[in-house]
Amino acid sequence: MRFRHSDGSTVHLAYCTNVHPAETLDGVLAQLRDHCEPVRRRLGRDRLGIGLWLARDAAHALVTDPSALRGLRTELEHRGLEVVTLNGFPYEGFGAEEVKYRVYQPDWADPERLAHTTDLARVLAQLLPDDVTEGSISTLPLAWRTAYDQERATAARTALTTLAERLDALHELTGRSLRIGLEPEPGCTVETTRDALAPLTAIGHDRIGICVDTCHLATSFEDPHTALDALAQARVPIVKSQLSAALHAEHPHLPEVRAALAAFDEPRFLHQTRTLTAAGLRGTDDLGEALAGDALPDASPWRAHFHVPLHAAPATPLTSTLPVLRAALTRLVGGPHPLTHHLEVETYTWQALPPELRPRARAQLADGIAAELTLARDLLTDLGLKELP
Repeated sequence: MRFRHSDGSTVHLAYCTNVHPAETLDGVLAQLRDHCEPVRRRLGRDRLGIGLWLARDAAHALVTDPSALRGLRTELEHRGLEVVTLNGFPYEGFGAEEVKYRVYQPDWADPERLAHTTDLARVLAQLLPDDVTEGSISTLPLAWRTAYDQERATAARTALTTLAERLDALHELTGRSLRIGLEPEPGCTVETTRDALAPLTAIGHDRIGICVDTCHLATSFEDPHTALDALAQARVPIVKSQLSAALHAEHPHLPEVRAALAAFDEPRFLHQTRTLTAAGLRGTDDLGEALAGDALPDASPWRAHFHVPLHAAPATPLTSTLPVLRAALTRLVGGPHPLTHHLEVETYTWQALPPELRPRARAQLADGIAAELTLARDLLTDLGLKELP
């Protein structure tokens, strides 16, 4: 979906296909048919943006077989879909029964991460619509925080510098300008936008910036305006923003609140949980740890890294951090010029919701994703952006 900003530029809105995990190119093509096109039809749109997730094997198949890449582009056009952004965070196995810490491997100190992201950039350069010259790719924020010493930090910085040089060369070759955004996430080396300032400033290349995920922003109790102002002051480019909402518990000391939270403690994904105390941010790596005994202080609200559907906040006594998303979006695209032109709804946890909230069929999932995109569209038009055909 495209929108015209008051400054005349185009803002793209997509939804991320990591909600439909597939490891192979055939699986990706099936996603387009079974999920993405039905969402587009529900929205009554001739064209729908998708933030494509390509696992390692799918990306490698595309970059080594030009005919397969041409076939994917043809399929996108046939189904009324367009791609200006990729989600390069998960490497493989995102649909496994247990993902947890595996999603952070390989990290940026591992040559495999550079190789995979280079493949993604080469694919995206060929998938961009004819009238679009700028693309974006989100990636993990360097590494999970453990076992990340100075040697690995140096290797990661070198890899990202090499990637920037490759993106420069790709621009010269194709005319397509691609940028990579580190996506701060709780528990990682770069947990907050503030944590991103030093490494990104050290790299010092405008092709390497940040992806602001509003669920992660909220989970770490960052104020959107303060965070985005700091990025602007440091001249760190906001490559893209993922529109998502975290799980919020206002009174975690109450038994009924803990019982409600326990329903979201599931085995597939990591749900880092945080609370803001007088001494600073405290947290656990997963929701279950927070609920077990006194691992996390409960005198102040808790927020958990669980991407809840944007249009459907959890039932009382829980809620979501949609207000943080609204505030961030206002700052991102509500001013005289957009801070980013790529927005992506990223609720990948539909099948991890409590059983009574999960979609039971493809049609229900398509309905839910369409409802999220409708909410995002309404937020954008309320900010004065005009939806384009």
